[in-house]
Amino acid sequence: MPHIHVRHYPRDFTAEQLRAIDDAVTAAVTRTFTTDEDSVSISLEPVEPEDWDAHVLTEIAARRDLLVKPPGYWNEK
Repeated sequence: MPHIHVRHYPRDFTAEQLRAIDDAVTAAVTRTFTTDEDSVSISLEPVEPEDWDAHVLTEIAARRDLLVKPPGYWNEK
């Protein structure tokens, strides 16, 4: 605990970029949840742009009460 799951458009990450996201996210999570680094897991899931609305925005809309930050491009109805 905790597990961070990031969905994003497909792209290739360098080892340096993966280390950077690991370091930044782990630092924020350990500080906020008052836990150690060994408790944190992070996964990255690519989602094709044409699938984004059906898969990601649908979930965001259904679970808006869980959002810490809504996307700026989302026009909530």
